[in-house]
Amino acid sequence: MKHIPNISYTVRNDLCTGCGVCQDACPSHAITIQVEKGCFRPVVDESLCKNRTGCHRCYDSCPGVGVNLKDMAKQAFPDEGMQYDKYVGSFLKCFTGHSNTHEIRFHSASGGMVSQMLVWLLEKHYIDGAFVTSFDKDAPLLVRSYLATTPEDILVARSSKYSPVTLDRAISEIKKAPGTNYIIVGLPCHIQGFRKYELLDKRFREKIAAYFAIYCSSGRSFYLTEHVFQARHIDPSKLTYFAYRDKGCLGKMVAKGEGIDHEERFQDFYQPLRSFFVPRRCCLCIDHYGELGDVCFGDIHIDPYIADTIGVNSLVVRNKKCLDWLTQAKAEGVITLDEIPVSLMNKGQVMARFKKGRNAAFIRFDRMLGRKVPAYDYLPREGKTGKWLVSYLHTGAQRFIGSHKWMWWAIKIFKGKGAKR
Repeated sequence: MKHIPNISYTVRNDLCTGCGVCQDACPSHAITIQVEKGCFRPVVDESLCKNRTGCHRCYDSCPGVGVNLKDMAKQAFPDEGMQYDKYVGSFLKCFTGHSNTHEIRFHSASGGMVSQMLVWLLEKHYIDGAFVTSFDKDAPLLVRSYLATTPEDILVARSSKYSPVTLDRAISEIKKAPGTNYIIVGLPCHIQGFRKYELLDKRFREKIAAYFAIYCSSGRSFYLTEHVFQARHIDPSKLTYFAYRDKGCLGKMVAKGEGIDHEERFQDFYQPLRSFFVPRRCCLCIDHYGELGDVCFGDIHIDPYIADTIGVNSLVVRNKKCLDWLTQAKAEGVITLDEIPVSLMNKGQVMARFKKGRNAAFIRFDRMLGRKVPAYDYLPREGKTGKWLVSYLHTGAQRFIGSHKWMWWAIKIFKGKGAKR
């Protein structure tokens, strides 16, 4: 019988996404999620691990080692009328939209659709709760994931985090919760992990109403936040509020606290830092939109939407039930929703094409060098190999600098004037 390793294989080969699914997947509670070098990583207590006797549930549910995106999408989305796009994956319809509540729309990333829909679904009693992530001034790493069961809990979690997020307790908390319909909000890798875990646990699968995925260009380590605070002399222990994106479309980084009143345009500090704090596994991901999410949410970076100073979302819908929810919310005046062609969706998400091309090429380059890489059921080819090779070397240099604090002085030089902060 072929030996299947435990999750230590993923960590040892730098394939971990930090999603945390493996912790709850382990029936012997041998896994704990800890922070190592700015990222969430599972640690296995080998004295408790039952891998030698045939248990490999942690590995079976791990998105880091790869996922069959096309095959799993066919299983997850059997509705008639499904379409396919090489960047978006399987889908029913694409939309732009926003919350019609100004407070939610203005203070959430883009148009506030995730927060608004979760609040509406709770109030309509269509769901019993949602597993979300918020800023937490009392947490040492400033992020906290939890099961929200009230509108107030949902709204605390609004806006983008731009730091590692682990949903390590989502499975256990949802399984022990009294309700029967829960939504999990996560990045593509989170959703991939939960979809893989569903195949192992019928009880969990039956309690999931939907997965809401957030488009992801790539993750960032906690070193990003540490570097940003360090460069701006922000003491995290004195923060009472922090958001990378607040106050309108794209928004501002907002930091408030004792002696702290800092606001800065999101693009001014974020874009120059590029790939310095991107984990290796994120450079090997080909799923931008969250192809296994029932509904996926993000920005739309083209005119006329980019000119909207309050915020507009784009959405990919793959589940008929979720499409009905959105249609009803629109009819009740809760949201604004307009259908758009998938070509316009892709035009507004350049990173979708980038990940299918550049990251697929990075997988091939790493494989040629003998490094372990994730396995997908297809590996696209977009663009010219020479261009991606230059990007591979450039990204590797940036990542080396960002992952070694003693090298942070070089960020100014490497990125020039644009990265002086």
